[in-house]
Amino acid sequence: MSEGRLIVVEDDLAMQRLLKTQLTARGFDVHVVDNGPDALTAVADMSPDLVLLDIGLPGMDGLEVCRNLREWSSGPIILVSAQDAPQTKEQALEMGADDYLTKPFHIGELVARIRAVLRRAGKLTTQVQTVVEIGPLRIDTVKRQVIRDGVEVRVTKTEFDLLKEFVNNADRVLTYDQLLRAIWGPGYDDPRLVHVHVCNLRRKIETGPGGMRYIIATAGVGYMLRSSGG
Repeated sequence: MSEGRLIVVEDDLAMQRLLKTQLTARGFDVHVVDNGPDALTAVADMSPDLVLLDIGLPGMDGLEVCRNLREWSSGPIILVSAQDAPQTKEQALEMGADDYLTKPFHIGELVARIRAVLRRAGKLTTQVQTVVEIGPLRIDTVKRQVIRDGVEVRVTKTEFDLLKEFVNNADRVLTYDQLLRAIWGPGYDDPRLVHVHVCNLRRKIETGPGGMRYIIATAGVGYMLRSSGG
């Protein structure tokens, strides 16, 4: 079982290889990007458990990436820098970083910091429910698998990402804006995008008129997953 999905933002090739190899060996699912704009896109597409973000990046430095992410994402961020100045660390934390690590560092310390931040955020797979059952519906958020009445339901990546967001916020209404930011990222503001994908998802997991209903619409606001079905 994966320790968590990480996005590593680092432009130095040797450091990229080191982090990818060492973190993968310790059970993490690691995706590497080498610049700030691609980091924003990757976070929006992948919804990682944690972002490991170097400050010195081409295109957009790590502090600016952190500031941008905090406009629409609350996911854990660890900033890494060769700069050991107290004011740089203060600025990083004020931008919304969860932790700050100075290069050079020992890989063991990095892993300990990552796990500590993930624990605080409740994102370690050993501490969260990865399989959810609602009536005849079974959702495995690690395998990204949906089973209804013992038969696997084929859903798209976007449909599963929506379903996972609903599962993580069961019995809570998620607004169109919240769903757009969580699934598509910044720059998307059309509620019809949410509506189309939710309708497709409902057709696949629900049992038709008069049957089991999971995703409930709140007119003009958004949608909610009802944990008891109904």
